Amino acid sequence: MPTLNNLTEDNHRRHQSLEDDRQQPIVRNAFAFLAGYLAFGVLIYSLNRSDFKSSETHPVVDALYFCIVTMCTIGYGDITPVSTASKLFSITFVLVGFGFIDILLSAMISYVLDAQERHLLAAAKHSAHGRNFDVQSYVVDIKKGRMRIRLKVCLALGIVVLCICVGAVFLWLVERLNWLDAFYLSVMSVTTVGYGDRAFNTIVGRLFASVWLLFSTLAVARAFLYLVEARMDKRHREMAKWVLARDLTISEFLEADIDNNGFVSKSEFVVYKLKEMGKVAEKDILQICDQFDKLDTGNCGKITLFDLIDNNKKESSLCLPDSNERDGNVELLNYIIIDEVKRD
Repeated sequence: MPTLNNLTEDNHRRHQSLEDDRQQPIVRNAFAFLAGYLAFGVLIYSLNRSDFKSSETHPVVDALYFCIVTMCTIGYGDITPVSTASKLFSITFVLVGFGFIDILLSAMISYVLDAQERHLLAAAKHSAHGRNFDVQSYVVDIKKGRMRIRLKVCLALGIVVLCICVGAVFLWLVERLNWLDAFYLSVMSVTTVGYGDRAFNTIVGRLFASVWLLFSTLAVARAFLYLVEARMDKRHREMAKWVLARDLTISEFLEADIDNNGFVSKSEFVVYKLKEMGKVAEKDILQICDQFDKLDTGNCGKITLFDLIDNNKKESSLCLPDSNERDGNVELLNYIIIDEVKRD
C-alpha cells in the first residue's frame, strides 16, 4: 500500500511533468516571436536607413544592433530615428519589445533555470549518502525539492559579474578602449543605463553587443528578482516564527473553530496558523473545499477510491475517517496545504 510520502512524491513528479509540458510550447513561441520581432525590425531599418542617424558599419549589423539596444531599453544614442515615420516605428517597436517579449523571454529563462535546478536536485538526491552531504545540504534543500535561495542569489550575481568582465575585456581588446572606459561602458550597458557618451562602433563589436546585451540585461533582471525573493523569504521566516510563538487567544480560538463544534482540531489549528502566516488565503480554502465537494460524489464527507474511479480521476486516493462533511473538507485541506508548503 502506498504511503503518504510516496503519494506526495508521485504527485510532485506529475506536477513537474505537467509544468514541463506547459512551458515547452512557451519556450518555442518565445524563440519564434523573438526571431520574427528582430527580423521585422531589421527589415524596416534596412529599407529606411536614411531615416536613422548613425555611424554606419554594415546595414544588417546596424539594424540588428539597433533592435537589440532598443529592446533592452539601453539607448546609447549612437543610432537614432530622425524622421516622423522612423520615430513612430521606434515608439511601437520599443513598447512591443518591452511589454510582450520581456514576458516571453522571462518564461524562457525561467524554464532553463528550472531545468538546471532539477538536474542539480537529482544529482544531490543520488549522492546524498556520500561524504559531501553537508555541502550539498547547504546548496540544495532536498526535502523541499528546490535550490536554496542563497545559492540562487550567488549564482545570479556571479553571472552578472561575469557578464561585466566579459564585456570589459571585449571592449578593451576589440573597441580599443582603455581599462577604465571599457569597464565603465560594460557596467553602463549591463545595467541598461546607457549614457551615450560611449558605444560600440565596429562591426564585430556590434555583433557581439547584439548577443551580449540580450543575455546580460536578462541576467541583471533575474538577479534583482532573486534578491527580492531572498528578502521575501527572510521576512516569511520571521513572520512564521512570530506566529508560532504566539499563544491562541479566545477570539482566535473562535475564528479557528471552522465547524463551530466547540473545539479546535489539529487540522483546524494548522489551517488557521497557515492563514495567519499568509501561506494560504481564504479564497484558496474555498476553492479546495469546492474541489473536495466535487470529488465526494456520495456526500459522505470523505473521498474514497471508488469516488475517484467513478470520476475517472488519475489522482491518488485519500480516505478520511470523519463522517462529517465539514471535517472532511478540513482534513483534505490540511493534507493539500502541507503538501504545497513542503514544495514551496
